[in-house]
Amino acid sequence: MVDDLGGEVLLPEGAVSRVVSLVPSLTEALAATRREALVGATEWCTHPPDLQVPRVRGTKNPDRAAVGALEPELVVCVQEENRELDVRRLRDAGIPVWVGVVESVEDALRVLRTLLLDVLAWEEPAWLTEVGRRWAATSEAPTRARVAVPIWRDPWMVVGARTYTTDLLRRAGLDNVYAGDEGRYPKVEVDELDRAGADVVLLPDEPYVFTAQDGPEAFTRSATRLVSGRLLTWYGPAMVEAADLLASVRADQREEGTDTSSGGAALDEMGREHG
Repeated sequence: MVDDLGGEVLLPEGAVSRVVSLVPSLTEALAATRREALVGATEWCTHPPDLQVPRVRGTKNPDRAAVGALEPELVVCVQEENRELDVRRLRDAGIPVWVGVVESVEDALRVLRTLLLDVLAWEEPAWLTEVGRRWAATSEAPTRARVAVPIWRDPWMVVGARTYTTDLLRRAGLDNVYAGDEGRYPKVEVDELDRAGADVVLLPDEPYVFTAQDGPEAFTRSATRLVSGRLLTWYGPAMVEAADLLASVRADQREEGTDTSSGGAALDEMGREHG
């Protein structure tokens, strides 16, 4: 078995029964599929909220000794979240590591299916079947709107090209105004962002925690909407809720009845959310 980066992964015969996840979204996916097999996760793995497994520090600074002590049959990583150094040292310690690469919805579905069905040798869960159905149905949305998605402020950074989030938006009928930028997460001046031509600026609660009091006030031209960062960035069960969220964003823009001309008027999605 090889992973998305060509790394060899040695696995036991049959279904894998001890997994450590160093990826928050995949932790949620694993727990929703076979919770008893998940024996460790990072401190950033916040879903499901009632998950009770040993924590092995963060995604970019895992406690490798703690990982090894859990005796996993597999450690799950992705290229964007985890460091190559940690992957290499875990493998040097004799711990099998599988690394996925996700830059699009298609990648996400492939990684989820490959990991759950081929690598772990588990059965396809109902939530994954539903995710595939929902995103196939929204891939050719007829009505489009222009959006921007900041992920940080001071300095302001936005979601750019070759990202899962940008492709998720595109498939939902929402065009990221920074999709053509050379960087994946470029820095921008807030004035430029405000004048970029977005119908609405989506302000997520992660990695930067935008709130009604922290974010919308920076925009005088563009409407803003507070949204769940998890639904914009996590691939797994969250993709079902993400389809509903982005459909509502598109519907609001189509109606032209949302306050799209009054800068800084935040439409708070958190109240309707979503976990």
